[in-house]
Amino acid sequence: MREPIKDFYGRVLGWLEDQGDRIIATDFYGRRVGVYDKARDFTSDFYGVRVCSGDGTVGLIMKAAEQNRSSSQVGDKIPFAA
Repeated sequence: MREPIKDFYGRVLGWLEDQGDRIIATDFYGRRVGVYDKARDFTSDFYGVRVCSGDGTVGLIMKAAEQNRSSSQVGDKIPFAA
């Protein structure tokens, strides 16, 4: 089952997909940001590095949303003209 994670304003930040023994966290663009292993009770990030014990998938989605928002600022994409 795929469950959307939304911010205060109702904007979708990412999704949690329950696959039985694990929960897959993806950002708004569908990129995997982390996995929660229910049997071992820990969360790992995209690279497989253990982030925390317990389910920290929502935190990974929030972090990815913040990074996506900060990298999409208008000034970042306009080259400086001398």
